[in-house]
Amino acid sequence: MRAAVLSLALGLMLSSATGCFIPAYSGDPIRRTQQLIFTSEDLRLLLDDWERIWFLDQPTHLSPYRTHGGLI
Repeated sequence: MRAAVLSLALGLMLSSATGCFIPAYSGDPIRRTQQLIFTSEDLRLLLDDWERIWFLDQPTHLSPYRTHGGLI
């Protein structure tokens, strides 16, 4: 009984590592190419989203040169 449970567990682990039951992309080459282009375009724009979230794309309000700010 224990051998059957262990072999079943091993079979489940190996079958989950061989691939996905539902494919991520279409089987049609033209449609798959379009899906891959859209995916790569989303990943390319990820840096712009990151900068927008952390407000890195905003203009700086600092002066272009350092000022002391105190009495000299």
